[in-house]
Amino acid sequence: MALKPLHDRVLVRRTESEEKTAGGLIIPDSAKEKPSEGVVVATGEGARKDSGELIAMAVNEGDRILFGKWSGTEVNVDGEELLMMKESDIMGVIV
Repeated sequence: MALKPLHDRVLVRRTESEEKTAGGLIIPDSAKEKPSEGVVVATGEGARKDSGELIAMAVNEGDRILFGKWSGTEVNVDGEELLMMKESDIMGVIV
C-alpha cells in the first residue's frame, strides 16, 4: 500500500452493495446508493492528548465498519477508489 494514514485517520475500502432487494427485484446501477459499510485497509497510530500521550485506535485493519453517508474523502490509490476518514466518523464495528 502506498498510503499510510496519519494520526486518527482510517483508510477504508467500501464493500459492494446488494444487487437485489429482499423481494428479489434487481436494482439498476443508476438507483444504487454508495454503501456506508466498508473494511479498514490501514489506520494511523492514533490521536494525541494535550499531554502528548497517545490514544490508541479503536479499529484495526480488516475490521468491517459502518460510517455516515457523507463521511470521508475519496482518494485514488493504485487505481482503486478508497475513503480516508477520521476515526470519529465511524459509527460502529460489525462483529
